Amino acid sequence: MFTMARYRATVPSPRSAEDTFAFLADFRTVAEWDPSIIAATLANGGDPLRVGAQFHVRLKVNNRENALDYSTVELEAPSRVVLRGENATVVSIDTMTFAPTPQGCEVTYDAKLELKGLLRLADPIMQILLHRLGRAAETGLRERLARL
Repeated sequence: MFTMARYRATVPSPRSAEDTFAFLADFRTVAEWDPSIIAATLANGGDPLRVGAQFHVRLKVNNRENALDYSTVELEAPSRVVLRGENATVVSIDTMTFAPTPQGCEVTYDAKLELKGLLRLADPIMQILLHRLGRAAETGLRERLARL
């Protein structure tokens, strides 16, 4: 049986859940805090904070450039957003939840990656890679939210 690679982290934000949600649910901002992301653009125009918003994300991992096309598949402002990214080799499900705190809010980022086809045999290696990328993204997110 194959299992998805997964990385989950919770980081604080000094801003309200509403403000933090508005910043992160607009997935173009992923390039501001995830060091593996080269650029993220809104691919289908219109409001980026809606179900159906599409984002083209260019990334660089292990000195190789690649791209994922993400869509916002669930949006419950200001508490939850789910984005689904896909290319020829992988599906990524990124869920962000936002919980108010006395100091602002906490963001839990839950990333799940599943390789396609025979590449699924490499899922254990993907888990190691995702953990490394996730730690770097968590650090970047923590630093960026501190400046929000």
